[in-house]
Amino acid sequence: MSAWVVLITTPDEASAVALARALVDAHLAACCNLIPGIRSIYHWQGERCEESEWLLIAKTTAAVWPQLVAEVHKRHPYTTPELIALPAAAVAEPYLNWLVETVVVSGAHS
Repeated sequence: MSAWVVLITTPDEASAVALARALVDAHLAACCNLIPGIRSIYHWQGERCEESEWLLIAKTTAAVWPQLVAEVHKRHPYTTPELIALPAAAVAEPYLNWLVETVVVSGAHS
């Protein structure tokens, strides 16, 4: 089983904390890190936007990706939330074992 790192931006601390707690409580992420104070510059609906955001970094597995995406879309305040999954090139075995044991696929461990 391989580990994935998922990047999700949120508009504020409350959204980041609520989403991180939901993903961890549902065993869709073994761990989420919250990074405040990022600045995002992007185009949206024909205009350049600049916003202060929080970055949520979720550690998970490929097996729960569909469930994680559904949970983020259900809870996220953005219409089109950032959801970018990156496969981890290498993960220390003890951490990977813990991650895989912690993340749950459809009610059964992955």
